[in-house]
Amino acid sequence: MTSVALFISMMISICAMYWGYVQAEYEIASRWILGIGVIWFFAQWQRWNWFSSVVLFAFVLFSAFGLMFGFEFHWMLTGSVFALFAWDMTDFRHRLHLAVEDDDSRGLERRHLARLSLLTLAALLLVSLALYTQVQFTFEWGVFLVVVIVVGLIQLVGWFRKQGK
Repeated sequence: MTSVALFISMMISICAMYWGYVQAEYEIASRWILGIGVIWFFAQWQRWNWFSSVVLFAFVLFSAFGLMFGFEFHWMLTGSVFALFAWDMTDFRHRLHLAVEDDDSRGLERRHLARLSLLTLAALLLVSLALYTQVQFTFEWGVFLVVVIVVGLIQLVGWFRKQGK
């Protein structure tokens, strides 16, 4: 469960940040974001847990730069929030590997993912509300929300099925 949530959050973070920079027509920076994302996936495959901290720092800087120059804030915030989610999931996955067999690792995992998912949902709802009140709610943002909701529901159904076994 943790690995799936980690890789989905990494993908969402990279895509959101990339899309924000593409819309602002910063081609070189968007290529850097994709490059960092590819290295990030490789680092996770190699279990280089420290690299998530580097990516989180880089994506927060990319977001700050984007916000400073007036890029669409919802893509910058989403990229940072999901990078933070992925950073936390990387650390949590590492801590789960260190847990002893007596620990309820499945329960810990479920509760941790539930808390993080609620926090992320709250962030997305606040951003959507801000966009709606400023009449900046775009079609792309609506599609993004639908994709995130569908992925979340698929993951939720998968978790419930595992609980029934």
